[in-house]
Amino acid sequence: MIGQLSGTLAQKNPPEILVDCHGVGYEVSVPMSTFYHLPAVGQPVVLLTHFVVREDAQLLYGFGTAAEREAFRQLIKISGVGPRTALAVLSGLSVAELAQAITAQEAGRLVKVPGIGKKTAERLLLELKGKLGAELSSPRSASSDAQADIEQALRALGYNDKEAAAAVQALPPDVGVSEGIKLALKALAR
Repeated sequence: MIGQLSGTLAQKNPPEILVDCHGVGYEVSVPMSTFYHLPAVGQPVVLLTHFVVREDAQLLYGFGTAAEREAFRQLIKISGVGPRTALAVLSGLSVAELAQAITAQEAGRLVKVPGIGKKTAERLLLELKGKLGAELSSPRSASSDAQADIEQALRALGYNDKEAAAAVQALPPDVGVSEGIKLALKALAR
């Protein structure tokens, strides 16, 4: 029913915002990924929306991109996953990260999201397989497998995600796992 809102950002109170559309203020719940990209209060904002009507409430959810809204819509179709849980998933993982987790069937990445237990994560992987992340399901090359292994090894050694990713990005693309770990550790030691 309401597919898009254009107006002035009146309030920011995560995860809710207030959008003033010519004198009418719409309360909109947004995932943190959208929240971080919002303009300052008083600035114009455009959001794609999903409108939910329940017996006890009418709720509006807003998204910065069409991909986020589509992922949200796929998530709420799953039994036991409501709009709040879907927002939590999109706040904890980007759409690309969610698609990668589904393609690789990595329940561990989903369990890290607050409110997602092991059974829910497994249900998400099962239900979303082929619906989300299909564009990423092409076979990964050996070099990307090696890079993923190197990054995982660096995280196991205590480096955070950002440090590990930066170190792997600086490596030659065709490096082996053991050589890559050595090179990455030398780079991180500087």
